[in-house]
Amino acid sequence: MSQERVGILEEWSSWSEDLCRRELPSVLPRLLSMYEHSESWVEHIQILKIMIEMFLPHMNHLTLEQTFFSQVLPKTVKLFDEMIYELTTQARGLSSQNVEIQATLRNILQTMVQVLGALTGCVQHVCATQESIILENIHSLPSSVLHVIKSTFVHCKNSESVYSGHLHLISDLLQALFKGAYSLQKQLMELLDMVCVDPSVNENEDVLNMVLVIHSLLDICSVISTMDQAFHANTWKFIIKQSLKHQSVIKSRLKHRDIINSLCEDLLFSFHFCLQLAEPMPLSDTQGGQDNANYRLFQKTLKLCRFFANSLLHYIKEFLPFLSDSCCPLHQLYLQIYSKFPPSLYAARVSKAHEEEIAGTFLVALDPLISQLLTFQPFVQVVLDSNLDLPCELQFPQCLLLVAVMDKLPSQPEEVQALWCTESRVPAAVSRQSLLQAIFHSFEQCSGELSLPVHLQGLKSKGQAEVAVTLYQHVCVHLCAFIASFHPSLFPELDAALLNAVLSANMITSLLAMDAWCFLARYGSAELCAHHVTIVAHLIKSCPGECYQVINLSILLKRLFFFMAPTHQMEFIQKFSPKEAENLPLWQYISFQALPTEPRKQTAQEVTRIGSMQCRKWLDGSHTLGELESLNSVLSALVAVCASAGETLDIGHQTAITEVGSQLWTFLSVKQVTDQPCVQQTFSILLSLLGFFVQTLHPQLICQVVNLQTSLLKFGPPDHVCLAIVDFVSSLGKLFIPHTLQDKILPNLSCILALLLADKNWLLEQHTLEAFTQFAEGTNHEEIVPQCLRSEETKNKVVSFLEKTGFIEETEAAKVERVKQEKGIFWEPSAEVAAGETCAKRARHEFPLEEQYRSAVQAVVRGLEATESLLQKAPAPTWLLVEMEGLKARIQQLKHRVLKGECRTDCTTRQTV
Repeated sequence: MSQERVGILEEWSSWSEDLCRRELPSVLPRLLSMYEHSESWVEHIQILKIMIEMFLPHMNHLTLEQTFFSQVLPKTVKLFDEMIYELTTQARGLSSQNVEIQATLRNILQTMVQVLGALTGCVQHVCATQESIILENIHSLPSSVLHVIKSTFVHCKNSESVYSGHLHLISDLLQALFKGAYSLQKQLMELLDMVCVDPSVNENEDVLNMVLVIHSLLDICSVISTMDQAFHANTWKFIIKQSLKHQSVIKSRLKHRDIINSLCEDLLFSFHFCLQLAEPMPLSDTQGGQDNANYRLFQKTLKLCRFFANSLLHYIKEFLPFLSDSCCPLHQLYLQIYSKFPPSLYAARVSKAHEEEIAGTFLVALDPLISQLLTFQPFVQVVLDSNLDLPCELQFPQCLLLVAVMDKLPSQPEEVQALWCTESRVPAAVSRQSLLQAIFHSFEQCSGELSLPVHLQGLKSKGQAEVAVTLYQHVCVHLCAFIASFHPSLFPELDAALLNAVLSANMITSLLAMDAWCFLARYGSAELCAHHVTIVAHLIKSCPGECYQVINLSILLKRLFFFMAPTHQMEFIQKFSPKEAENLPLWQYISFQALPTEPRKQTAQEVTRIGSMQCRKWLDGSHTLGELESLNSVLSALVAVCASAGETLDIGHQTAITEVGSQLWTFLSVKQVTDQPCVQQTFSILLSLLGFFVQTLHPQLICQVVNLQTSLLKFGPPDHVCLAIVDFVSSLGKLFIPHTLQDKILPNLSCILALLLADKNWLLEQHTLEAFTQFAEGTNHEEIVPQCLRSEETKNKVVSFLEKTGFIEETEAAKVERVKQEKGIFWEPSAEVAAGETCAKRARHEFPLEEQYRSAVQAVVRGLEATESLLQKAPAPTWLLVEMEGLKARIQQLKHRVLKGECRTDCTTRQTV
């Protein structure tokens, strides 16, 4: 800077206020020109300070934008950006030995602090001279100040990496820089608090400038979120306040999605930090009082979570109509929070005291979120989206969310209930489930939480303490309560959802739907219950062949039948009379215990009479496999009679059953049972039937049965056949075998039990252990008991079962981790299974060796699952990819042969027709 300019600037800086006021018109243009053409940062800041400190107080506040801000501030921002760039560039050379670089960087930082001070002077001047500010008159000031503030905070945030280990050499000036930006933002927020925007004009500059200010502050929030909690919260408070203050004119201009996204991200960050603080903190820290630093930080962070939750709720309440594209982050926010909080399998491990504190301080503040969004159609669409593909850790929170929605609907008008409880029926709309469908779908995905099981807060009863409940109990109780308040116009949706869930391939989902249906039967009228029983009965009769849907419906029918009024039961007996052979398959699914004494006796004897007659008819006929399926249904009906009304049968009826059972047994052979699934079913049913009369069976017949079982087990029959054998053998425990047949029966009995005890199937193993214990406790032939325990492994297994000790010692944490891994590996959407099962099935005997096919395919599936599990644990060997390509080629060949076979079958069928 020339000596002449230095002298002029020194002279101006010494003028009095009156002289500055008088000379302003002539001096200001010269200062502006000097500022524009100055070359050094020192000269820049000197001129800027003179203009702000000496002459700005005397300028007309209505013309500040034109005469000063618009001419000075752009140059100032450019100057500041150049200094930031120079800092970043020079910082690489900073070290304690390089004194020159150190001095340069400190000079730049000092100059930047002076720039912040000058801008603070501008803001303070405007605040002091104006009670109400029109933003258009100063619009360059907020935008320039916010740019400088953000640049400062970004530089401070990145200082660790920028100054690469030498931060201590300039940390004092960086701290001063941060404080200057902090102070400048506080002053600016005070100024903006004084701004007025004309509500009658939507498109003026004031509106656009205010929107720009809010979005700029939003950017600053993302920078300072990890730097200063209190400052971050105050900035957010100001954003929400200004958004609401100018809501009427800026509501359609704000980037609502960005604001919601940022709020959700900051809320989640604070929540995760809160959990990180709580996780390693022992309970003693909580009890230690306010002197503990960790606990104080935990409480401070928890209050910040509550602040963000309240801010979010406030913003949603005011701007809900504009949040249609913000529903996904809001949905994810809820799921993410509850996935990290007990009882989720993926929750942080915190003490019960900390858990209760988080729930009572933060989660209770977040709870109204669902209420606010309950009537918002876009939120409904997101939550019930049919294509919602959630990772394992978010499936449980989704189920909790749906239950929470369900709890709130009874207090809502019919149109809101309909919004949630009906599917989307507009062809162009995105596919959407009903709430009930979504609950069942979400519930079946919580396999890990159901099997562990996790426990949730239960309902309080009068005079009783609150008891924790399983997820199944939680969903079932809330579902039944919802059904009790269901609007009558939505009953078709309820019926459809319950029926679809009952027909689910997932057993636990089907069971939940049955429980809910039974509640409906008891809660509703007797006529409604009778109507449902009739519908289910017709559905069972109309189902082709044997499938899991029939099994599910049959369980439901059996349960519903108990809730029918006696008069309706009599009507059912007349409508589906057991005197007609075509109705016998239906009676296999009904418990006769549900009927009053006299109707039970009459119906049971009628089923026995007609059933025995149908068996003799088959015996007298051609004995074709095609008729064997209907015979199996008749035999199952006889089993149902013996199981639930055996005491009503006189000697004649019992004899009729044992006679046909004995005659049918003579038609069975090992080869037939091994090769034909339909004969396997006959074998299993006959074992159950004969088991009821084991004390009256001819010893020679028992010898034949045991011999056939022994031979059959050597061929590895399906599990359901083995289970039937187990049940029959357990019934022999109290039977005394004649001496003449002991040598033929007892060795085979010990062989059967030994083979079954050695089986690795966990379900079969459990049933066999129970059967063996029952047999050993009741048998008169104790000598064969040790013969069943042929290996040390089997002996240890039996001893562990008797002593009720587990085979594997597993900690609670290890169990949770195992369940999480199993859920991730084995869970599959059951919809795929159901889709493959719903087509009409051919009778099983039309597929030769079907069970062998099924077993072979299951072995392949198990191999693939094992490979998938190994890949998660360690890298694959180099040869694996080659082997997989070879398998792929073989699968393609087999697929071609299957398709070719189907085409040949279809052509044959068409020719026959």
